[in-house]
Amino acid sequence: MNTPAFDVAVLMRREAIEGAMARWQSHRWVLHDVVADEGAWGKQPKPLRTDAQLTLWAHPGFRAELHRDDAEGYYLNVTSPAPCWFVMWRMDQIEGCDEPIAVPQIVSLSYHDAGRWLDAQETVEQVPAPAEVLSAMRAFALAHWAPEPKKRQRPQSFQPLTDRFGHPARVSTGKPHGSQ
Repeated sequence: MNTPAFDVAVLMRREAIEGAMARWQSHRWVLHDVVADEGAWGKQPKPLRTDAQLTLWAHPGFRAELHRDDAEGYYLNVTSPAPCWFVMWRMDQIEGCDEPIAVPQIVSLSYHDAGRWLDAQETVEQVPAPAEVLSAMRAFALAHWAPEPKKRQRPQSFQPLTDRFGHPARVSTGKPHGSQ
């Protein structure tokens, strides 16, 4: 069976910071968009726009594949109020730039991937995914994932009594042994 995959380019935006925050930081990098990559972007990152207020970089060559073992992550994404692309990026120095820029590392549609990256304290941002991607992701998730059946929980009244150390405990409602 073919694994659905999407070839994409990531657009990163450097924007000027205004107001009191500008005392500490003059600009910040944010995820601008994830767009289809039909090859027109080339192979290397390149600036699309550069001025005093905004810089926009295109990072082509990413492939987001849907894997059967992560179907639940796609299901969680597609059934959320705002299904999206997840992009993990880092600040890095690239050839031809005087200062570090935001460089995407990986693109995914899985909530599980994004959660793992966030647990690892990586920078993860999201942008809405287009309808055709959502349609393919929904079909894939529904074909390859089903919720686990709920297991009946044994009533607490039938659980054996134990003390705080895990040893069997005894409860008596009568008089203590040996008393009259």
